[in-house]
Amino acid sequence: MHLFFEKEKRDNLLSRMDARVKLGFALCLLLMVLSSKGFLFPLIISAVSLGLCIWMRIPLRTFLLRFSEPLFITTVVIGLKLFFGGKEPLFSCTLAGMTITGYVDGLREGLLIGSRIIGTVSVVGVLGLTTPFTEIMAGLSWFRVPRGFIEISLFAYRYIFVLLEEAMVIYNAQKNRLGYVSFRKGLSSFGTLAGSLVIKAFDHSHNTTVAMVQRGYDGNIPLMKHRSFRRSEVAVSALLIIALGVIWKA
Repeated sequence: MHLFFEKEKRDNLLSRMDARVKLGFALCLLLMVLSSKGFLFPLIISAVSLGLCIWMRIPLRTFLLRFSEPLFITTVVIGLKLFFGGKEPLFSCTLAGMTITGYVDGLREGLLIGSRIIGTVSVVGVLGLTTPFTEIMAGLSWFRVPRGFIEISLFAYRYIFVLLEEAMVIYNAQKNRLGYVSFRKGLSSFGTLAGSLVIKAFDHSHNTTVAMVQRGYDGNIPLMKHRSFRRSEVAVSALLIIALGVIWKA
């Protein structure tokens, strides 16, 4: 589970908040970030999210792993828009006999899209770092997300770690038997590993279904029972949304 950063969910003010309040707050922020007309508001949200991660003492390695892929995608988008998505030249240079031109309007559009990507990922990242997966699913059930989706997500989350552990056992056994000494052997070993995991996944799903039916499972999950809202959390969240809405509107 450590690969999925469960150990980083420390006890703090944000982790103690109701998951439904955090989900509603995050949804409002996502809508504002995606509908912002400039890149300043998404960057503000990203900076605030970074500040929260620092306040929660999230390790730098965890932070980099969380945001490395979105940053790479953002860089690619900005590069594509800069060189292929504009009409007003910003600069031009010749490289290996080819003329490369950057465009002002392309750069502007790329920064807008990139800031939205970083802003939305920052919001989702902070939500994931402060809320256990089971609480997120419980909050989604309160928002009337289909029960089937909740059940499948919970079982998938549970068996990700089981399959990961089994994959590591098989991989280590193959490695000890020189299964990855060459590219050809590595491909063969990886195929065997993938096939074994597929079979084990089917076995686990069958065993889980039989066990649940035998225990009288009727579709009711205890985590979907919710406590009452705290008025202070709702009030503070509403005030923050209003304040951020003013910044978004400006």
